[in-house]
Amino acid sequence: MKLKIALFGIAKEIVGSSSLDLDTPAGQSVTGLMQQLQTQYPALQKLSSLAVAVNSEYATDDYQLQERDEIALIPPVSGG
Repeated sequence: MKLKIALFGIAKEIVGSSSLDLDTPAGQSVTGLMQQLQTQYPALQKLSSLAVAVNSEYATDDYQLQERDEIALIPPVSGG
């Protein structure tokens, strides 16, 4: 299935784009997606945490993704 992923902050810098089109197996979980992304972009492994939002809500690791889901990678944010 094809997924479109929005990227923010340092994740956007690592990938080099604000969005990413990715082919994944049907029924891919959030954990599987993160493993695939970390294989393609090893620098993502260095982030202390990386939240995944699906359809404007934070997703659990076992959430099964669907082709039309709106997916966003949200890196840690620091304030000042």
